[in-house]
Amino acid sequence: MGELTQRSVEFAHAIFGRAASEQGGVLSGDNPTHYNAQNPIRLWIIQVVIIISMSQFLALFLGRIRQPRVIAEVIGGVILGPTVMGRIPHFRQRIFPEEGMAMLSLTSTIGLILFLFLVGLEIDTKIMKRNIRASSAVSIAGLVIPLGLGAALGVGVYREFISDTVNFGYFLLFIAVAVGITAFPVLCRILTELKLLDTSVGVVVLSAGVGNDVIGWILLALTVALVNASSGLTALWVLLCCAGFVVLLLYPGKWGYVWLARRTGSLEQGAPTPFMMTITIFVVFGSAFFTDIIGVHAIFGGFLAGLIIPHENGYAISLVEKLEDLVSILFLPLYFTLSGLRTNLGLLDDGRTWGYVILICVVAFSAKFFACGAAAKAFGFNWRESAAIGSLMSCKGLVELIVLNIGLQANILDPRTFSMFVVHALVLTFITTPLVLVFYPERVRVHEHSGIKAGVPDSGESGTGRRGSIDQQEHKTRFTLVLERFEQLPIAMTLSQLLQGPTTSAASTVQLSSKALEAGVESAEDSHSQSAVSIDTLRLIELTNRTSAVLKSQEAETLLWNDPIIGVFRTFGRLNRLSVTAALSVVNNEQFPSAISDHAIETNSQMVILPWCNTNVGIHAEAANSSTTSLRWTNFDQTNSVVYSEFVRKVFLTSPTDVAVFVDRGIHPSSYINTAEQHLFLPFFGGPDDRLALSLIVQLCANPSVKATVIRIQTIADDGLTPTTTNQDPKLALAHNTVAADTVYGVQNTQTRLQSDTADNIIWERFTGSSSQHSRHIASALSRITFDVRGTGKPLHTIIDRTNEIIDASRSHSRNVIAVLGRSRRMAVESHQAELVQLLTERNQSIGTALPRALGDVGAAFVGTGVSADLLVVQAAV
Repeated sequence: MGELTQRSVEFAHAIFGRAASEQGGVLSGDNPTHYNAQNPIRLWIIQVVIIISMSQFLALFLGRIRQPRVIAEVIGGVILGPTVMGRIPHFRQRIFPEEGMAMLSLTSTIGLILFLFLVGLEIDTKIMKRNIRASSAVSIAGLVIPLGLGAALGVGVYREFISDTVNFGYFLLFIAVAVGITAFPVLCRILTELKLLDTSVGVVVLSAGVGNDVIGWILLALTVALVNASSGLTALWVLLCCAGFVVLLLYPGKWGYVWLARRTGSLEQGAPTPFMMTITIFVVFGSAFFTDIIGVHAIFGGFLAGLIIPHENGYAISLVEKLEDLVSILFLPLYFTLSGLRTNLGLLDDGRTWGYVILICVVAFSAKFFACGAAAKAFGFNWRESAAIGSLMSCKGLVELIVLNIGLQANILDPRTFSMFVVHALVLTFITTPLVLVFYPERVRVHEHSGIKAGVPDSGESGTGRRGSIDQQEHKTRFTLVLERFEQLPIAMTLSQLLQGPTTSAASTVQLSSKALEAGVESAEDSHSQSAVSIDTLRLIELTNRTSAVLKSQEAETLLWNDPIIGVFRTFGRLNRLSVTAALSVVNNEQFPSAISDHAIETNSQMVILPWCNTNVGIHAEAANSSTTSLRWTNFDQTNSVVYSEFVRKVFLTSPTDVAVFVDRGIHPSSYINTAEQHLFLPFFGGPDDRLALSLIVQLCANPSVKATVIRIQTIADDGLTPTTTNQDPKLALAHNTVAADTVYGVQNTQTRLQSDTADNIIWERFTGSSSQHSRHIASALSRITFDVRGTGKPLHTIIDRTNEIIDASRSHSRNVIAVLGRSRRMAVESHQAELVQLLTERNQSIGTALPRALGDVGAAFVGTGVSADLLVVQAAV
């Protein structure tokens, strides 16, 4: 063997041999739970996984009762700590050894600095200017009285539990701050979740909370400076340095930051560039470093850095979105779980200790509740609102736990008193939401809010019980269009063009006005029948635990003008001479239906329209290269469709006005052009929903580019299939036992059936009879509708076949076909469930149970058989 080869072999043996011995890991018998100061990452990862898993698991249950996530994180720490799992032999020594806590503590402190930066960023001083007098009174009352009672409480706690080595004055000051402070971040989330943010109660509480938070942080900084200082003169220098840094950061620092944001285009774009993100990180940790080295805790620097971030043009929201997930999912649970790990409920082992725990809870709650509630009552709030304000101001949460941890680190609190105050913080945070719901429930808020509204339209059985002539009753002019995502915009535009009716140029408008002067009443009637349609767009944004979602809720009025979806639809309305207004609501996903209902009442809407686009519906092309390509719905009952169909069903169930759902199966782009023709098809079975569908078709056919076919189905007895009025099929009956109460076929008697048949006959004869009773506008619309009557034993088979015939005939004229259907889940003439199962079995299709609950049996038949027509499913107001 040559020398080079020999040297190479020796080198390789040395390198790979050493690597194997050092990095063999568990394969070499290494224990990953053993703490290694040279390589602490393995144990740190184990700790992080356990902490996050425990926090997320508890949050699943506590979130269902509207409790903040911080409670889950602290309780998770208590369970992992010496109180519960710490009693398992060697658990604490293996998973959370004392020598390994330094790494965990450092990581959590970094996360806490970033979190306090986000807290400071949430504080907007503009909020304090709204209802300033009442907010100031509540804030002052919520500070002075709790600080005094907290100091008095501290006297007893000091004598019973605290060593004489702790300075008595510092301890009293600390306890006063702990009792007097309000948890602003948790308060924001509770107000947003309870939909109180835009109410007078929410504005006052938020403004007072800002004042409490700022003064509380100042007092806490004073306490920490006094504790850390070796003498009074040193403490004075610390406070002067801190005050000078605050002035420097909030004025020249803020001006310089805003100037840089403008120069880099970040403020104009509403999003920070990488350079601005770098500057922001430097400012946050530089500020934290300075406050730490002068003797004040590093978290104060992070908090101050958040105050200089501008909120213009959504810049703050965009910056928060870049940081919040890492902070809230990884860093923050570590800090609050550490609080739980330091909490040992086993130290609360006698009646005297628990007596003081109860006393601390009572004093801390009463001081805030009665003081703030009395101040609110003095400024004109009723007793329910005052009690809600008092309950909200007593919330502790995140900030309280941060204060307690600072006290423990500064040796002001010992482990026993720390555990006592942690229990008090958890109790007061836990009871905040239930107390607000008891004192100020949503039904009271809705009643008081709706009491100032006027002009809510009446709704009869068919949704047309408004005053005026017969034609005027069916003509709807006020619509609420719900938008959540960009993909729904094409549907919104198509529907808007259909609802707009015939466009009127400026010249024809002048001619119409002159005719009105000459012809009088008749022209006035035509003017009414062609009255402008107004569409109020409701933009829904999901409220999550993210800080950015809370900021969006606080800045909803600003976002309304910057939101791209609303901006695009506004522009479309302006170009098409369509009256478009907009509103934005940030609520929990579960509260979307109630938000839609509230908005419909506030805007006096006559119909709510929900787009259901093909992002919610799985579709595929059967023959991509064929001229007769048809798109079929598949996997409609997969997870996303089930969730959205449940949302649609709840809107149908709770809406106070007529509702329409437009299901898009993927329209050809030419259908969005103004000149594209639409062909509507309505199978008329009868009942309030079908009557609404018929009147809507007449209104839509006022547009010259729209034609329609209406077939009245008269069901006759069939040997193999008999219509029923109850749900008999077991496969479909599952839908009514899974999630919630369903809108099902009503139990009909002879009287209700006769009333419904009479109403069906009246509206059918009105539109198919003589046109002399109609205005020119309605007569013109009826001339584009083909009416027919068919008797059949299998109505679903008949209408599916007829729809396919219309689709084949429409292809030669480049028309898009829209099936307009009554949902018919309430007060329906008959049930089609048995035939629906038979129809799907014949075609070897399956749609699950969610779809019939949302769209009704007729709509489910169209989807299940893959008919290439869009669906417009309507339900009349009840």
